[in-house]
Amino acid sequence: MRLFATIRLLTLSLAPFCALGLANPAAAAPADPAQGETIARRWCAPCHIVAADQKQASADVPSFFDIAKRKTDGDLTSFLTDPHPKMPNLSLSRQEIGDITAYVRSLATPGGGAER
Repeated sequence: MRLFATIRLLTLSLAPFCALGLANPAAAAPADPAQGETIARRWCAPCHIVAADQKQASADVPSFFDIAKRKTDGDLTSFLTDPHPKMPNLSLSRQEIGDITAYVRSLATPGGGAER
């Protein structure tokens, strides 16, 4: 009987935090495409075209516009979690991966940027 009382007390104690999203901080912060663009310009632009105003990058890698057309959110998340050997080991957080994925996804929508 005491075990059930303890479990109930814990459940009631944690309920307000769960309701506020504090039990899972990643769930509390939605993906931010603007932050994703900032990260992409800093870490990805040396190799990839990441924005319409970018003039040059490596010739043998796809632009973010091309990636946006060909990859799903799941593909991007998977890839950024465990990048291809040619990619630097960025050690991105889940939030950063979500932000970059949201930014790439925004490029696939009409008005998401001039294609390159």
